[in-house]
Amino acid sequence: MASLTPNFISRLFRPFTTSTKMGLGSESGGAAVAVPDTAQKCTVAAGCFWGVEHLFRKNFGDKGLYDARVGYIGGDTANPGYRAVCTGRTGHAEALQMSFDPTRLSYATLLEFFYRMHDPTTKDRQGADTGTQYRSAIFHHSPEQEREARAVTDKAQAQWWKGKPITTEILEAGTWWDAEAYHQLYLDKNPGGYECPAHYVRGFPPLG
Repeated sequence: MASLTPNFISRLFRPFTTSTKMGLGSESGGAAVAVPDTAQKCTVAAGCFWGVEHLFRKNFGDKGLYDARVGYIGGDTANPGYRAVCTGRTGHAEALQMSFDPTRLSYATLLEFFYRMHDPTTKDRQGADTGTQYRSAIFHHSPEQEREARAVTDKAQAQWWKGKPITTEILEAGTWWDAEAYHQLYLDKNPGGYECPAHYVRGFPPLG
């Protein structure tokens, strides 16, 4: 069970305030958008999903990313809620599921960014957020994605995270549960809201 740190307490109660302010690129208001049949999915977990979503949208919103939804995956219970997931008892990870245009944006590019924007070497933790719900993970949607995930992970370990073993899990994607509406586009709706300090884009050179 995650320890009840001040950050945990802040995160548990802050989302229940209301806000009508929308950020740029938030025309859908956090509702799922229609994507073409040719779209592919990329599902990752990298700690608090508010900052993960914000960084991916900021960097890829105009580069082939159709949509990005925060939610829960990898657990043992149906239809989990935020409060339950925050206890660490459901087994779910806070995660981001993206739909993207593979003719404009590659799966490998998204995974490389994933390894830049969080610390994959801290097991079940990002910054002060501790618990299995904050684990680092890639949930693949096909054998091809699994092979690519393992290849990118091996490169990131050898070239970016030398001497610090990557703890990222690489697992088949199971049932996805969208998080509650107030979590979608959370940092667009709540500027100045909580952002995990481990979430920033590292200036690593391109993977070779």
